[in-house]
Amino acid sequence: VQLVESGGGSAQAGGSVRLSCASSGLTYFRNCMGWFRQAPGKEREGVAAITTDRYLTYYADPVKGRFTISQDAVKGTMYLQMNSLKPEDTAMYYCAAKTATCTVRSLQAQEYNYWGQGTQVTVS
Repeated sequence: VQLVESGGGSAQAGGSVRLSCASSGLTYFRNCMGWFRQAPGKEREGVAAITTDRYLTYYADPVKGRFTISQDAVKGTMYLQMNSLKPEDTAMYYCAAKTATCTVRSLQAQEYNYWGQGTQVTVS
């Protein structure tokens, strides 16, 4: 299984960035896909998650109303649209997948089997 993130970069506060996560080697349906982030000196935290078959979504409180998780199941690709960015959104962003449906614990990193290498987002 391979997960490859793209779309990171620099943005001004109040701006937008869209991240993509392309998956391969994964039976895309009936899985849970998630976005996580880790800032220097901090623990990895869950940002959002989506069930691949029912499109149910989960968001961490700090990003609710600003970030939107979505997917193109045909392409096996997940997205994170990040709007109204704040400097505290600066982090390495990772996509992750687990071979089970999402649950209320799906913003916890230990739930996931597979991880991408990450893409940096810097907000100034």
